[in-house]
Amino acid sequence: MKVIAFNGSPRPAGNTFAALELVGTELQKEGIDFEIVQIGNKLIRGCLACGSCVKNKNERCIIDGDEVNDCIQKAKNADGILLGSPVHFAGIGGTMKSFLDRLFYVSSVNGGLLRHKIGAAVVAVRRSGGIPTFDALNHYITYAEMIMPTSNYWNVIHGTIPGDTSQDIEGEQIMRILGKNMAWLLKVIAAGKQHVPAPAAEKKILTNFVRL
Repeated sequence: MKVIAFNGSPRPAGNTFAALELVGTELQKEGIDFEIVQIGNKLIRGCLACGSCVKNKNERCIIDGDEVNDCIQKAKNADGILLGSPVHFAGIGGTMKSFLDRLFYVSSVNGGLLRHKIGAAVVAVRRSGGIPTFDALNHYITYAEMIMPTSNYWNVIHGTIPGDTSQDIEGEQIMRILGKNMAWLLKVIAAGKQHVPAPAAEKKILTNFVRL
């Protein structure tokens, strides 16, 4: 089994990376492969709303030349996905937001590539905005029909400069417990598939509130 973590921080070795590593260490202890993919310092533009991924259904975004299409395949082939972001103005970092919009939409319109994978989010924050960012990351996970492990509190760790998170001992425990629970859930799901079939996917129904 393998878990892919996407690091949405512009700092490749900052506090978001440290949080992801804490989770990953527990996964590796359970024999699960773990890889962190750096996203936050890349040049990734937002979705064009062109609908080409819906039309083409080739598991690719029409915008080429950045990391998104490679990461779609990495996510598709993984058993679990971790989303890590710093907090920028009480929300997801801009590059990470653009990345997630495209990756999750392409995955959704190509038959639900992430459906029933294990997914979790972690956030590194200096002071405030950790919970709104954590909530926003979870929107992607629930939209994709992923299965979410939990910890003993919200998955937020505190620090300003790289290394500060080592002083947040509660935050470090949250990440360790998340890793342990994620490893357990991955193994439970893998074992259960042999005995309990997954529910059939339903075609997405789209509505709005305009009435003619």
